[in-house]
Amino acid sequence: MAGTKTVNGNISRGVLDIDALKTQSRNLLKSLRANDADARKRLQEHHPKAANRKAAEIKVSDAQQILARENGFISWPEMKTHVDQMVLTEQQIATGWMTVPDTPGTLHIRCGSDIRNTLELAGFKGHFQEFSDPFCQGPVPDAPLPVLMQRRADFIASAYDLDPTRTLDRQHAEYSALMAAGDYRHIVLWFEHDSYDQLILAFLLDFFGALRLPAKVELICINSVPDVEKFTGLGQLTPDQLRWAWENTRAPIGDSHYDLGRKVWKAVRADAPADLAVFAKSASATRPIGLMAKALQRHLAELPASHNDLSLTQQLVLEILAEAGPLSAGRVFGRLMRDKEPLPFLGDIMLWHVLADMTTVAEGAEPPFRIDDATLPWAERTLTLTETGTQIMRGTKRFFETYTGTRWVGGVKISATPTCPHWDIARKAVV
Repeated sequence: MAGTKTVNGNISRGVLDIDALKTQSRNLLKSLRANDADARKRLQEHHPKAANRKAAEIKVSDAQQILARENGFISWPEMKTHVDQMVLTEQQIATGWMTVPDTPGTLHIRCGSDIRNTLELAGFKGHFQEFSDPFCQGPVPDAPLPVLMQRRADFIASAYDLDPTRTLDRQHAEYSALMAAGDYRHIVLWFEHDSYDQLILAFLLDFFGALRLPAKVELICINSVPDVEKFTGLGQLTPDQLRWAWENTRAPIGDSHYDLGRKVWKAVRADAPADLAVFAKSASATRPIGLMAKALQRHLAELPASHNDLSLTQQLVLEILAEAGPLSAGRVFGRLMRDKEPLPFLGDIMLWHVLADMTTVAEGAEPPFRIDDATLPWAERTLTLTETGTQIMRGTKRFFETYTGTRWVGGVKISATPTCPHWDIARKAVV
């Protein structure tokens, strides 16, 4: 299914080495004492308390503080402790002499299969359950669960060109597994900061909040890992990094979490986005899960923009084609994830659904781009920006002048009608 989190791609990381960091700190100290402009800039940015010191007064501890901050730590001692822990964990994993962090009675729930094998390598013994209904795309009706499941299965099979029977069977299997969660003593939800994850998290909090299971339920919800330069998702983490997340970010889920999930999930399914926009205002609006607000902002940015009717994803696709010229759909996806998307949440096949929908225009009308080579796999087909696409991208023409399709942002139906809600990008508000 298109919901697996591996599609967001992995970012390689360099393992922190304390000896190498010590060498870097000594070299940085030399540069600081020589009044090197780049070194001084780093000092001002990461250690402003020492920025006004004379060159001769700067110490190695100042250089170490800069390196610690650049790697996501508060201080050098904190970074050294982290590195020591990671080295020990790696040694334990390599030799097989590691402690088991969970029990066979633990249920790990993740919105994809990307960490299943890594959890095993990290020594986890609990059961892994994937729940990957991509609520960030397609209709999410305010309807009883059986109706929701059927609507979602119909959309997923149609949008991602999957077998309808197998898709519905998978939906039943994943939803049924949630209903059987009461068989476990300990449940851990593993999530990151994008809208794909956070909408599913809202659903699960609403679901488990209604069940009120006797199990201990905990949450791992992160948007960064200290020694990962560009964190995009849990799937990019190594076994020792997953252990770090388990030991340092896991927190109990309580009534406030369940209450937030219930309210947000209701707002996601509403046929108007006003209530959801309230939760998207700031991190304080989605306490105790501050990361959810930004994900909801990104979700709402899939509403038509007030100046040209394009969702943010659609706008970014046209910008990529304008900047790079004709590109294959696969390369457009790569550029979108790597260079353009502020909060990656789409899988590759999910983007193809967006691209195909954008060409649903009135008979005789020019689409925003042409899709050539229809006999090739979708990722190899070439997209070429048209004059109409250029005008829409720049806001001198509106997309709804030619668009005849229908899409959904949660419970909100998007079509070229006067009552369709829009999103003001500058104000971050529904209009």
